[in-house]
Amino acid sequence: MVARVWSLMRFLIKGSVAGGAVYLVYDQQLLGSSDKSQAALRKAEEVVPPAVYQFGQYVCKQTGLQMPQLPTPPKLNFSFRDSWNSGIITVMSALSSAPSKARDYSERGWSYVKERAMGHSK
Repeated sequence: MVARVWSLMRFLIKGSVAGGAVYLVYDQQLLGSSDKSQAALRKAEEVVPPAVYQFGQYVCKQTGLQMPQLPTPPKLNFSFRDSWNSGIITVMSALSSAPSKARDYSERGWSYVKERAMGHSK
């Protein structure tokens, strides 16, 4: 019985995290233009480190443990638009070559099976 309850709790927690992530993406309009996505990234870079620091201080105060000072996170100068476009180009290229690759692989597989069948029939 405990295992079923624990399994249900794990499922509910994972579902809540996934639902929260989907809501956050929708609420922040991250699937819109790249300008909005970059603005959200800048906002996260400003908000997350202080929140992590405050949470660490809270945990230290509650537990009495000392947490070492974390190094500052690196600054990212990264163009998501270029990465997104190259990713799309790679995926579309793979999809466009998929039928010919599937034909080639099936021909190779069929010839391999025929060779093996001829070898065993002798």
